[in-house]
Amino acid sequence: MQLYALAPRPSRRAVVYSPRYAHCSCCSTLPSGLGRARYFIEIGERLVREGHRVTVLTSDAFDLEHFWAPGRRTLPQGEREHGGVRVLRFPVQRAPGPPIVYPILRRLMLELSRFGPGATPLLKRLALLTPRMPALLRYLDSPDLADAAIVHSTNITLDFTIIPTARWARRRNVPHLITPFVHLGEPHDTRIVRYYSMPHQIDLLRRATRVATMTDLERAYLLRCGLPETQVRTVGAGVSLEELAGGDRTRFREAHRIHGPMVLSMGVAAYDKGTVHMIAAMRRLWAEGSAAIWVQCGPLMGHFEQQLAALAPEEKARIRVLGYVDDAVRRDALAAADVYAQPSRTDSFGITYLEAWVYGVPVIGARAGGVPAVIHETEDGLLVPFGDIDALAATIKRLLEDRALARRLGEAGYARVRRELTWDAVYDRVRALYTL
Repeated sequence: MQLYALAPRPSRRAVVYSPRYAHCSCCSTLPSGLGRARYFIEIGERLVREGHRVTVLTSDAFDLEHFWAPGRRTLPQGEREHGGVRVLRFPVQRAPGPPIVYPILRRLMLELSRFGPGATPLLKRLALLTPRMPALLRYLDSPDLADAAIVHSTNITLDFTIIPTARWARRRNVPHLITPFVHLGEPHDTRIVRYYSMPHQIDLLRRATRVATMTDLERAYLLRCGLPETQVRTVGAGVSLEELAGGDRTRFREAHRIHGPMVLSMGVAAYDKGTVHMIAAMRRLWAEGSAAIWVQCGPLMGHFEQQLAALAPEEKARIRVLGYVDDAVRRDALAAADVYAQPSRTDSFGITYLEAWVYGVPVIGARAGGVPAVIHETEDGLLVPFGDIDALAATIKRLLEDRALARRLGEAGYARVRRELTWDAVYDRVRALYTL
């Protein structure tokens, strides 16, 4: 989670607040797939270059699971600076009991949501039970934020921080923007999106000054939930071509003993991200005689690690699971890839597709979330139904074998990134919301 700020003159302070775990706080190397972090890093640093003062408030959680499970990695609390942005980390506290307390609480909230808007007050109280960040709440009332000009929050599922921030902004008559990153899930299946659209969450968005969505698909969903058209704007996400430059294909392949075709995935290794299905699809290709190596970069969820451990030794030998990687390794991996595949149902956008396009790599996504608005099917990438292992394996095989098609898709994606999907273009859209 983060909070940071914008002001029209350097003498004032802007605050943007984003409920997200601390490794997204622009304080250290950004792990794979954390698009929310990059969003605020890019906006915050550009605000500073304009002469504004920016503060980010975040937790000490390195892993998302730290919010409900003890023993996960954390980062040092306290203050530091990154690119001119002031960053403060606060500790996370959980209610007593086992990690299952949190999912049980969220499921209870989901059931109460059936009662509609009348359940909003109770849902807000339940959202504040666990996890909690009391030190952050105390800081909101400190003199440091007395001259805050704008507050910007993100990630509607971490509502336990947005609720008190929204109250704080209303008391001080400070404009409050929210980028909710709604995960739409699969078409015609509400199992994912209902966790992002409970009555109290929609109420938070409706009360915000502006709501910034990643795609027009996300915007259309929120309009169906009752938000007015004038309140919701699509801003999207982007990449920085300069920062992504310099990847070394040969260096990566030599370092990881890769001599044939390489399929790359980045982001959290989890079922909802499609990495479980990637294992199954690659196993199918190997059984058919494919020599492809699969590389996974990003944090590992427990259920993925269990499935990985159950593979045969000869299958493990065809997989490179790298976990968190630094920016240099990330660039090298992109340069080394022949196909990028991230068949996720929980991406509100998917910055990694753009990163692959910068290196001319063809991409595969799922027809879920905001991805169909990012990947223009058959124009700059290919889409498969989420969880369809047959379709995923066939699509990977198609791109590995039809290199002319792979090049055409990758080149089209690169041209589109240069034309409309840079952080400079995104910043112009976000910055306009601050001055409305």
